[in-house]
Amino acid sequence: MTTKVVMHVNKRLVGAVTLGLAAALVMTACGSEAPAAGGDKAAGGGVTLKLVAADYGDGPTAENSGEKFWKGVVDEFQAANPGIKVDVQVINWNDIDKQVATMVQNGQVPDILQTGDYSGFVKDGLLYKTDEVLSPQTSGDLLEKFAEFGKVEGVGYGIPFVSSARALFYNKALFDKAGIAEAPKTWDELKAAAEKLKASGVSQPFGLPLGNEEAQAESFLWFMGNGGGYKDASGAWTVDSPANVEAFEYLKGLVKAGLTTPNPGTKNRKDVWADFAAGKVGMVNGGPMSIPIFEKGGLTDFGVAPIAGKTGPLDTTLGVQDWIMAFNKNGRKEEIKKFFDFFYGGTAAQKISDTYKLLPVTKSGIERLSSDEKLKPFLDALPNATFYPFQDPKWSEVNTQIKQTIGSAIDGDPKAVLGAIQKTATAN
Repeated sequence: MTTKVVMHVNKRLVGAVTLGLAAALVMTACGSEAPAAGGDKAAGGGVTLKLVAADYGDGPTAENSGEKFWKGVVDEFQAANPGIKVDVQVINWNDIDKQVATMVQNGQVPDILQTGDYSGFVKDGLLYKTDEVLSPQTSGDLLEKFAEFGKVEGVGYGIPFVSSARALFYNKALFDKAGIAEAPKTWDELKAAAEKLKASGVSQPFGLPLGNEEAQAESFLWFMGNGGGYKDASGAWTVDSPANVEAFEYLKGLVKAGLTTPNPGTKNRKDVWADFAAGKVGMVNGGPMSIPIFEKGGLTDFGVAPIAGKTGPLDTTLGVQDWIMAFNKNGRKEEIKKFFDFFYGGTAAQKISDTYKLLPVTKSGIERLSSDEKLKPFLDALPNATFYPFQDPKWSEVNTQIKQTIGSAIDGDPKAVLGAIQKTATAN
């Protein structure tokens, strides 16, 4: 079966946005008198661009830290463009949106922001249009479907940065020990496999991260497994649909039976992936960026399969798409364009894939990685990706509430928890 993917960017994905972000954006759009953070004159009379980015690595001191990655990119760019200095601030995924909201509120906007969402900035006119900061050559290399989701009312504002996809990982040794012949394809098979794993001594048969790091991603996979989702085909919000409520009732049953991560509403994906790498978890949903964590933990004998749905494996899965965008307050359009052309046209974008096992968003990048067997299942899934409702300005607020509250549906009433999120989505 061909796996179809839902694109999110995550990835990894995204720290909590404060509920006051919309108000902060309005304050800035109305004209704060605070000095700009970016666009200052660099030493020697050049221009300084302020770039704020999420950290895809394991923290500031790690070998794969975002600081180290961006320093390499910036050093190379500045050598080729001596009149432009780039000041980079790398922020943890759990904190970036909150800190950016504060920057915006104080008028200290960056020139370039890389994070998991762009739509909240569009309605207040804070971003350059993509055709103002991308050359035709760079724009033409972006995967069309990805770029299309960077548009609001037909106008591009969000620029695809990296992508990912989701699949079911399973520990082959634990499966063999438990007498499980193959990866589960349905929810009944998944529960049966989890029961066998538990009987064989596995403490966490299924890893279930519903903490605020990426609860929106894990939830979406289960919604899709029952034919649900955040919106229907007409574009109407359906967070509390019967299909979605039933998906959480199923998860509640798994948790109550002791077949999952304990207290999943407080567990983040990196912790659950680390437990999978340590042999404590039998199955977990993950993406290509999970692989380095598994291998670092010493686990190489794992299988990859389509995610199980209620009646069969998904013909769609969550794909993750993160974004980079340019703020217009400081008027550095031409300098930003030079940086973007450098980033996408050189080796920088490829280094992200090499370092973090994230997938490229350009045609040339996909072609370069086509021979990587570990990434092949995910690359094959990308062309059929399904996305979060990025283009809806409400998504920023809804996404925040999902991360903060949806995990409580495991211990409480799924219909009530999802209903509260639905009210936020549909409120004027």
